[in-house]
Amino acid sequence: MSGVNTVALARRLADVRRQSMALAEGLSAEDCQLQSMDDASPVKWHLAHTTWFFETFVLDGQAGYRAFDERYRVLFNSYYVGVGERFARPQRGLLSRPSLDDVMAYRRHVDEALAQALRRGPTPRQAELLTLGLHHEQQHQELILTDLLHHFSVNPLAPAYRPAAAVASSPPRPMRFVDHAGGAVEIGAEATGFAFDNERPRHTVWLAPYALADRLVTEGEYLAFVEDGGYREPRWWLSDGWDAVQRLGWRAPLYWREEAAGVWRRFGLLGLQPLRTDAPVCHVSYYEADAYARWAGARLPTEAEWEHAAIVALAEGRAATGTLLEDGRFAPQPARPVADGGLAQLPGDCWQWTASAYLPYPGFRTDEGAVGEYNGKFMVNQMVLRGGSCATPRSHWRASYRNFFPAGARWQFSGVRLAR
Repeated sequence: MSGVNTVALARRLADVRRQSMALAEGLSAEDCQLQSMDDASPVKWHLAHTTWFFETFVLDGQAGYRAFDERYRVLFNSYYVGVGERFARPQRGLLSRPSLDDVMAYRRHVDEALAQALRRGPTPRQAELLTLGLHHEQQHQELILTDLLHHFSVNPLAPAYRPAAAVASSPPRPMRFVDHAGGAVEIGAEATGFAFDNERPRHTVWLAPYALADRLVTEGEYLAFVEDGGYREPRWWLSDGWDAVQRLGWRAPLYWREEAAGVWRRFGLLGLQPLRTDAPVCHVSYYEADAYARWAGARLPTEAEWEHAAIVALAEGRAATGTLLEDGRFAPQPARPVADGGLAQLPGDCWQWTASAYLPYPGFRTDEGAVGEYNGKFMVNQMVLRGGSCATPRSHWRASYRNFFPAGARWQFSGVRLAR
């Protein structure tokens, strides 16, 4: 970065930090303490860890900066081996101390120090790291919601994070497939502007002709797969996926609950509600997305196909945005109308599984130092998702964004877009 606009950076810092606090509004200290599984973290930990990131990578070593509490260096380190010791992830819910009030005081301490650094004028490298920290915090805003949903899901009271308005379900509009000629196309982030290191370098790939569905698969369409015995028929499943179905007892997407024979409801941030035939199916694993695609006579797109189709739709003004975090809906919504040949839910509503393993692009290079651990070391045993979700901040998303999770992960807002 050069010619840093400190006023704009300060404004963005305030907005992002305020958004995290808004997500915690209405939650009790007990809510913020919950950890329902090893892969999910307490809300309190997310609020502290994002603060730790700024303290460690932007403020540490600056003249005059005093750490809020040196012990936090270990408590709130996630996976940065180069920084030092880390508290075990599966035990984050055991950290009753520091209290939620202490974590809020920690945030205020670091926010004030960041404001002072911006008033003094950051170096280009500090501005780079601060910008990375903002996008890092926006990632954790998604995780606050996805993890809290899982925490609440184990409570028999089925608590709602936010109140739900009554809505009527209607049949989804027919799914259309948008054809693309393929050929030599460029994907990846441009050399300028913010992007994570795993989005670069931009490079050329060859695509055979393909078609991408103009909207996501709905709950009604996925219910037909369930009712057709999709979870009892091994021919639709990859071997590892069928093993998960048998071993874990999967019968439907993660938060679906069968209250009577053939009568399903779905638990979400808005509480327990009937399925919506027109809303996207969500909280499915890669295995489930792939099995559904086979059953439907289609497949999942590669990430190169997905990005190329997205770039074309956005450039031609044929993209209809779905639900994002700022919309405050906290659940995927039915696809909005889209121009013929365009793509709905771009971005928004649900992250979309692709058929691509999470691997480095040709010429990929990690950043120097501990911050270089951000993405590169996870490039194994993960699949790529594209598209953003109802928990994704609007200013955080771009067409080159590569999300990634293990093939069996289901607690994220992950859905299905078909390809042929």
